[in-house]
Amino acid sequence: MERTFVAIKPDGIQRGLVGEVISRLERRGLKLVAIRLMIVDEGLARRHYAEHVERPFFPSLVDFITSGPIVAMIWESDNAVALARQTIGATNPAEATPGTIRADLGIDTGRNIVHGSDSPESAEREIGLFFEPGHALDYVRSNDPWLRES
Repeated sequence: MERTFVAIKPDGIQRGLVGEVISRLERRGLKLVAIRLMIVDEGLARRHYAEHVERPFFPSLVDFITSGPIVAMIWESDNAVALARQTIGATNPAEATPGTIRADLGIDTGRNIVHGSDSPESAEREIGLFFEPGHALDYVRSNDPWLRES
């Protein structure tokens, strides 16, 4: 099983889309193993977006992610990163495939509702930033046999 990090950003919270985002990921077959409502401080924001520090939009990324609460989550499945990214859609909602979260609910790249790890390595790093070891639960869902062959 692979794990990935997904965060509903402040715009998704303010627009009341938490349930919609979680529902879409659950319907896709991903399993929620950790969830946390939180405010991101500037230090955590800078560590999270460290790969963008030299880009001109870095200050606006930090300002936005610290502007209100987020919902940080860990999701699990075979190919969790790819499945979550497909469900979320392209960064720019105008370029996202119809049926994805960003295509259906987003309008602007800077307000695209949700963040999802882009690789297993990024997922591991981001999970470590937002969650302490042991916060993700291991459990069996009753519908797991209906989602994948053993």
